[in-house]
Amino acid sequence: MADVLAKGKLFNAELVTDLISKVKGKSSLAKLSRQQAIPFNGTEQFVFSMDSDIDIVAENGKKSQGGISLEPVKIVPIKVEYGARVSDEFKYASEEVKIDMLKAFNEGFATRLARGLDLMAMHGINPRTKQESEIIGSNCFDKKVTQTVSYTEADPDTNIEAAVGMVQGADGEVNGLAMAPAFATSLAKLKVNGVKQFPELAWGASPASLNGLNADVNSTVANGGADRAIIGDFLAGFKWGYAKQIPLEIIQYGDPDNTGKDLKGYNQIYIRCEAYLGWGILVSDSFAIVKEG
Repeated sequence: MADVLAKGKLFNAELVTDLISKVKGKSSLAKLSRQQAIPFNGTEQFVFSMDSDIDIVAENGKKSQGGISLEPVKIVPIKVEYGARVSDEFKYASEEVKIDMLKAFNEGFATRLARGLDLMAMHGINPRTKQESEIIGSNCFDKKVTQTVSYTEADPDTNIEAAVGMVQGADGEVNGLAMAPAFATSLAKLKVNGVKQFPELAWGASPASLNGLNADVNSTVANGGADRAIIGDFLAGFKWGYAKQIPLEIIQYGDPDNTGKDLKGYNQIYIRCEAYLGWGILVSDSFAIVKEG
């Protein structure tokens, strides 16, 4: 295990598996969609659009053209990083303590990676600065999805029905719902003849499904903005993945986080991890967003 902690080494396979498992448990997009590994240099997903329905052909009859359009969607991993200072006593700790510390770092990194995936793919922002990212560009739900429903706090169920109608009207499937806490609270409060319609959302709960639809409640959906819910075909219309090699550095010298504090001067070392995440919205018309305002 000690060689894993040397500068420039990689997370071992066990920690990478654990990391991605935790990401899938904390990211709404990862929960609702199918995750697959992405080659380091990116991959293309091909989306076929059949322009016509199937045709009946009589015996010895003439066949006609159905028509097809093909649009490739490029999924390129983006490098993200996270680092933290720890006491240089880490270098002299027992192997058991080092492993425990590294597992704790892995836990925290997974949480930030999961949140970061949602913020980048939903809103196109740099998770740390909360500013729009030129690297992401238009590859996010806020810019690619044009079907929107105005949020009504008193009747969020109608909002969902309207969003479902938009997706199905565009021949899309609906198999997932990502909700901001405010939207989930509105659903939890909704009553008909004094009876709560969504009691499973009471007290801040986040059930795995609502009315048979895969669902997740996550603050990343709104992130201080206007989005209240994203609904649509997460299984076929959105894909994400990661490059399997995750570099881990143990830095002992300098000021790697630009805080103005030399590591040696403060008896510290710096643990830095990098990951490569990629995603693609394959069919934008297969989603609708409930927005406030």
